[in-house]
Amino acid sequence: MFESQPRAILFDLDGTLADTAPDLAAAVNVLRTERGLAPTPYTQLRPVASAGARGLIGAAFGIKPDHADYEALRVAFLDTYAANIAVASQLFEGVPELLKQLQSRGLAWGIVTNKAARLTDALVPQIALGHAGCVISGDTTPHPKPHPAPLFEAASRLQVAAQDCWYVGDDLRDIQAGRAAGMKTIAAAWGYCGHVEPSSWEADVVLHEPMELLNLLKS
Repeated sequence: MFESQPRAILFDLDGTLADTAPDLAAAVNVLRTERGLAPTPYTQLRPVASAGARGLIGAAFGIKPDHADYEALRVAFLDTYAANIAVASQLFEGVPELLKQLQSRGLAWGIVTNKAARLTDALVPQIALGHAGCVISGDTTPHPKPHPAPLFEAASRLQVAAQDCWYVGDDLRDIQAGRAAGMKTIAAAWGYCGHVEPSSWEADVVLHEPMELLNLLKS
């Protein structure tokens, strides 16, 4: 248990609160099908889902953002995903109860994601997260994670000092951003994690199920 308790807990979205990989993978495989290619196995796409277009296009087409074809694929991918954003996406098991418990304890909670606002704003109400205390997207501030700006903005909107927040995420950049903002950091090992062992990120704590977070809180 941490010595100090939080006044607010902030969460990444994809791979932390919500299992959105099925819809993200489906969108990139639509692009492959349109080009006469076989779908990329879901087992290859799920681990990179938190990296968004960059990760999924990289896994499905083997190209990076500096490739000549990347930008057209990125635009097509995002448009396809936006049109089918909540077909199979759902909250991870334990997340609804966790959020209910946080609210019952008087703790504020919010979302800080690198997902573009047009996608975040469409998804959040469809997966029962519309009651978040704040929602910060990748283009809400001038700098996305791992820059701490989005986390500072979230703390400001919740009217809580950054050092009184905990940040939970399933990617190294989440931990880097949280650390840079002076927050306690929690690695969500139930998420996508990008083929990487979360223990290597040097988060303050690594958790394997959402409800384990309650064990860090004083009753």
